Amino acid sequence: MRNILALSPDSSETFLREVDEELRRDQAQAFAKRYATMIAGAVLLFLAAIGGWLYWQDRQSKIAAADSETLTAAMDNIAAKRTATIGPALDQLINSPSEGIATEARLAQASVALAGGNRASAIAIYRSVADDKGLAQPFRDLASMRLVTLEFDSIKPEVAIARLEPLAKPGNPWFGSAGELTAMAMLKQGRKAEAGRLFAAVAADNDVPDTIRSRAVQIAGTLGVDATASLPGITR
Repeated sequence: MRNILALSPDSSETFLREVDEELRRDQAQAFAKRYATMIAGAVLLFLAAIGGWLYWQDRQSKIAAADSETLTAAMDNIAAKRTATIGPALDQLINSPSEGIATEARLAQASVALAGGNRASAIAIYRSVADDKGLAQPFRDLASMRLVTLEFDSIKPEVAIARLEPLAKPGNPWFGSAGELTAMAMLKQGRKAEAGRLFAAVAADNDVPDTIRSRAVQIAGTLGVDATASLPGITR
């Protein structure tokens, strides 16, 4: 202690710093000896997890690519009305790791059911997709539109209007079809003036397909609303 006290302030600080560093080295070595096995195990587990994740990602990507090819073939068969043998393929695709492919397979099942005269099954599938809050909104909107179309004659007009309300707005991709059905439901309620104005709005929307716009112009005219200036090809 006397030797330490006899040192100059600078020498004392240097000595204490060296002692502190030596103590830290001893502690680090002791820690390494004690936990070396655990640290090595943790590193190996981390590397194994990374490797497993990369393998899983690669496998999922390959499965999705194969599923995409299967779905394309199924869609081609549906378009060609060869639906008798595609059931098992669609059943398999419903379990695809790709949400998009799995949902499109469900929608394709509804189309097959409808083509086979099984209207109730198609309605059930469309309803399940429309009500699935975990799916991307475009899929749910498509299913909602097809569901209302199939059930339009069997549900109350106010129910149809309520279901279509989010879609029957200018700027929505479904405005043409949803607006047309909403206006038809209004006619069922006797709301001719409102229906005429909605048909005119559909006719005036350049983003709506020309076939729907032309039909909207004609129906609006029968309701006393002149929408001829909105006819496709006419400069307003």
